[in-house]
Amino acid sequence: MTTVTTLDVTVDGIGSVPVTVTEHGAGRPFLLLHGGAGPQSVDGFADLLASQEPARVLVPTHPGFGGTPRPEGLDSMRALGRLYEGLLDELGLTGVTVIGNSIGGWIAAEIALLASPRVSGVVLVDAAGLVLGDHPAPDFFSMTMDQVADLSYYRPDAFRLDLDHLPDQVKAAMAGNRAALAVYGGPAMADPGLLDRLPDVTVPVLVIWGEADRMIPVEHGQAYAKAIPNARFLLIPEAGHLPQLETPDRLLAAVWDFAQATTGNQHG
Repeated sequence: MTTVTTLDVTVDGIGSVPVTVTEHGAGRPFLLLHGGAGPQSVDGFADLLASQEPARVLVPTHPGFGGTPRPEGLDSMRALGRLYEGLLDELGLTGVTVIGNSIGGWIAAEIALLASPRVSGVVLVDAAGLVLGDHPAPDFFSMTMDQVADLSYYRPDAFRLDLDHLPDQVKAAMAGNRAALAVYGGPAMADPGLLDRLPDVTVPVLVIWGEADRMIPVEHGQAYAKAIPNARFLLIPEAGHLPQLETPDRLLAAVWDFAQATTGNQHG
C-alpha cells in the first residue's frame, strides 16, 4: 500500500517546511532520498523493497522538486539533512536506515554527521558532494541529457529520454528540479569541506557504487569509505550512477543485509 502525505517540519532558523512524503509498505523503517532525477528515480526501488521485505519505506520529495514549494532559507544539503532529521522526530521513528542516491547520498552523509539517535545506519549510493582534485566529477549543468545518460548508466540506451516527445508539464517539472538542484548543490554540486568533516561520523555506513558510474567516479565512493570510520565499500558490477534502476535486486540484498545487521529487531 502506498500513501502520500504532506507534513510540516520545523527547522531552526528556517521555520515550518512542508514535506511531501510517499510511504510504501510496513515494517522496518527506511528513509530513501532521491537524487537530481527526482523521486521517480527511487519510487520503483521503494516499491520493490516494501514488497520483498517487511519494510516501511519513506520517500520525501526534496522541497522545490516535483513542483513542491521551497522556503527561502532552505538552500543547502546541510539544511536538507536537518529537515529530514526533524522529519524522523516528527514521525517518532527509531532504528531508521537512511539510503541516499546521488545528491540524496550527499544529504544522507549530512544526516550521518548529525548523529541522530533515530538513525541506525546510513547507505550512500553513488553519493555526490565530494571535491576530489584528481578525480573531478563532470559539470552536470553544462551537459545535455544525452551526455548525462552516457555517463550515468551501464546501458545508457535503455534509459535515454527523448526530450522532444515529453509533455510540457514534464519538461516544466524537470526545469524546476534542475533549478532546485542548483540552489541546494551550488554550481560545483559539491562541498569542499565535506571530506574533512566525514571522520566525525559515528553511525554505521555502507558505501555502494555502480562500477560503471562516470557521473560520480568510483574514486569518490572509495574516498567516502576511507574518510568515514569503519565504513564498508561495495562495488556493484553492470550498474552506473543509479543502481536502483539497473541492478535493483543486488542493491536491495545489500541494503537489507546492512539494515538487519545495524538495527537488530528494533523498528518504529
